[in-house]
Amino acid sequence: MIFKRVGEGRPYPDHGLTSPRDWATVAPRQIRLNELVTTKRTLDLDSLLTEDSTFYGDLFAHVVQWEGTLYLEDGLHRAVRAALQQRTVLHARVVEL
Repeated sequence: MIFKRVGEGRPYPDHGLTSPRDWATVAPRQIRLNELVTTKRTLDLDSLLTEDSTFYGDLFAHVVQWEGTLYLEDGLHRAVRAALQQRTVLHARVVEL
C-alpha cells in the first residue's frame, strides 16, 4: 500500500493558503507516504513523467493536517514518483488546521 487511503476532494475547511508565497512560509518536513490520504483520484502522467515538473512550482508537496489526518492537497505526482523510487517518505509543507 502506498497511501493510507485514496480520497476524492478536500474534506477540510479552507486554509487560506492560495499562492506559492503563502505556502513558502510553512517549513517542510518529512511525511511517511503511508500516512497520507490523497485528495485526487487521478494523476496526470505528464506531471509524473516530466523531469522538470517542479521547475515552476514548489519543490515540496502541500499537505493539510485536519482532525488527525494528513491530506495530500498538492504533489500527488511527487508522492507517486517517490513510491516508484522505493522511498517511503516525502518532503512536504504541512499546515495544521
